[in-house]
Amino acid sequence: MFRRRSKDEQAATTAVVAEQLQQTRDPQAPKGRPTPKRSEAESLRRARAVTPANRKEAAKQARERRRAELTRQREALASGDERYLPVRDKGPVRRFARDFVDAKWSVAEFFLPMAVVILVLSLFPSLTVKNVSLLLWMVVIVLIVLDSIVSGFRLKKLLRTRFPNENLRGAVPYALMRTLQMRRLRLPKPQVERGAKI
Repeated sequence: MFRRRSKDEQAATTAVVAEQLQQTRDPQAPKGRPTPKRSEAESLRRARAVTPANRKEAAKQARERRRAELTRQREALASGDERYLPVRDKGPVRRFARDFVDAKWSVAEFFLPMAVVILVLSLFPSLTVKNVSLLLWMVVIVLIVLDSIVSGFRLKKLLRTRFPNENLRGAVPYALMRTLQMRRLRLPKPQVERGAKI
């Protein structure tokens, strides 16, 4: 505990101290540039992150940032600008899935108009009209399920061949949910015409 230092330890310590004195530059500083003065570093740090004076101001700035971000996302959804799209819509895989859906007709996109027609038919007092509306409802559901299964398999096959090294998780359900929306109401807006080859 209170032993004397050996001559080897003293020589090593002296060598380290002498080496530190000879260094003219901070070893942590980027090469070719001296370490900035403390006052300069602090002023740069303050300029980068201007913190608000109170919580109200901080909340206001956060709201403004969020509003600006949402505005950018809304514009990107309308124009298809890949940089500002929400995370679920970004990437080449999702873009291909959207283009695949937008380039063809699907039964599911007529679900809402057909549902309205079936609902109106079911309001008629005639029993035969009600039976027809029920039968029509079942036919529409079966057609949507069959179309979705066929489209899902085709899309999965195309995705595997076009993007072998990409993460394809969730792309098929994403595309199938897109088919349920009418083309005019889809977001991001369709970027390809119907019948376009992808």
